[in-house]
Amino acid sequence: MNRQTKKTKTTPSQNQLPLIEYRNVTVIQNRRVVLDGINLSINIGEHVAILGPNGSGKSSLIKTITREYYPMGRHGSYLRILGEEYWNIFELRNLLGIVSNELVEACTRDFSGRQIILSGFFSSIGVWSYQKITPAMEKKVREVMELLEISHLAGRNMSQISTGEARRILIGRALVHNPRALVLDEPTSSLDLHAAYELRKILRKIADAGTGIIMVTHSLTDIIPEITRVILLKDRTVFEDDAKEKVLTSKTLSHLFGTQLEVVKRNGYYHLW
Repeated sequence: MNRQTKKTKTTPSQNQLPLIEYRNVTVIQNRRVVLDGINLSINIGEHVAILGPNGSGKSSLIKTITREYYPMGRHGSYLRILGEEYWNIFELRNLLGIVSNELVEACTRDFSGRQIILSGFFSSIGVWSYQKITPAMEKKVREVMELLEISHLAGRNMSQISTGEARRILIGRALVHNPRALVLDEPTSSLDLHAAYELRKILRKIADAGTGIIMVTHSLTDIIPEITRVILLKDRTVFEDDAKEKVLTSKTLSHLFGTQLEVVKRNGYYHLW
């Protein structure tokens, strides 16, 4: 007797899908193209740097991830996060821990470091009387502050701490949900040399702990050794996308920035001369 086997359709789990996938994405703002035909895919757990000069489209790329900017609707073009094109913005914040310069400015209010990190559970700035804080939330905040070496800032007012300390607190706010990736927009901007060095050490700890790092920057020294892939943006599109060692060369970066440069590697970090 012949038997017919019913075929079942299988769909990939979230862990098998790209974390972020751009296909021919173009974005127009105020009648100006700010991203032009972007094609790239970033997997869960990858440590990636997105590098480019001012005006190359880096900030616009971040704003497509946070859903501030939307791609033009056209056939064959999409931006997917874990396989989905449409997300509730509050659910998306649990998957991707965003630390942007706009957020840094928004958090300079009269809240303590602990309150700012707790507010990550509510997608708010600071904690308000109607928000219920659970013992599990408190425990997670203590763990995150210990990881980031900022336990001493728990009771300090945000207006009384340094820029580098504030940046770490905002990273803690992004980490309370155990996001699939931490998305950093120019993480060392406005930091002095010591604060930038300390922040890079913290980012290395986060990467080693298993959280993906997606870093948008124009500074080569921001690219910590754990980052293995570099995407270059130029003129609002992808200029180069490959392993770090293949991308960070004197010839390629001279072309990217439009000036003669020499790339030097030391202790796992790259520097421009």
